[in-house]
Amino acid sequence: MVGRRWFVPLTALVLALSGPAGAAAAPAPADADPRPATAAAGGFGDPGPYATAVDVGAVTTLYYPRDIADSDRRHPVIVWGNGTFAFPVVYRELMLHWASHGFIVAAANTPQSNLGISMRAGIDLLERRDADSGSEFHGRVDLENIGASGHSQGGAASIVVGDDPRVDTILPIQPGPLADIDDVDVPAFLMAGQRDSIVLPWLVKRFYGDADHIPAIYGEVRGANHLTVVGDPGPFAAPTTAWFRLHLMGDQTARTQFFGPDCGICTDSDTWSDVRRNALAEQFMAVAP
Repeated sequence: MVGRRWFVPLTALVLALSGPAGAAAAPAPADADPRPATAAAGGFGDPGPYATAVDVGAVTTLYYPRDIADSDRRHPVIVWGNGTFAFPVVYRELMLHWASHGFIVAAANTPQSNLGISMRAGIDLLERRDADSGSEFHGRVDLENIGASGHSQGGAASIVVGDDPRVDTILPIQPGPLADIDDVDVPAFLMAGQRDSIVLPWLVKRFYGDADHIPAIYGEVRGANHLTVVGDPGPFAAPTTAWFRLHLMGDQTARTQFFGPDCGICTDSDTWSDVRRNALAEQFMAVAP
């Protein structure tokens, strides 16, 4: 990720997308249920039942359920790392999608996320806000259920952050090479793009091969290039949402997407060009938080 080819594509996307995105709240569905127990009807790729809001801070941008102050539940956390020279606005649609399903997304405001420092700072920020009686997040942050994700350099960062004892699962998307998955002790879903010419699929498979000490799944999105996930996240929206709803919310309707003899991603050849599960993943029994 140190060469020019890592920087140019995402730099162009920042310039193209940063103008109109801003920090506006996403509109609420007309029949939004403020207390969902499972994913919205229609699937994990459809918008969830929560209206969403965005809070752009100096170090962290938060995407979250808009009426969180009135919620009667705590909401799990996803910390996010950007690709090289990218910012959270590049991935705005994916962040808002997760927030619509009830997650608080703490996205690092840095184009150089590999060390994971700003991602950990996002957890620290939410710990403070959860404890602050004057904050809308007071008593509404589920700090017992935290996931880490990111794209490209940020995907590598999500592996780096995976050694934080506060993190319960990782979901690196087309992760760059500067990370050591041997330090991770939580379940991992590693996503690659079949036509990615920047993070070649074999690089992601190398992480998967080294993850024989944890439940690990490798999923290669058919036809996806390195930039498929930005803007409209398309085929990345549903599986990422299902993974986090299972591991951070205990949503057992998502379990069959990944585990069991006929797992959804294992049989969906239209979406996936290659799916692999290691021995620990095949034996894995998800337990509701």
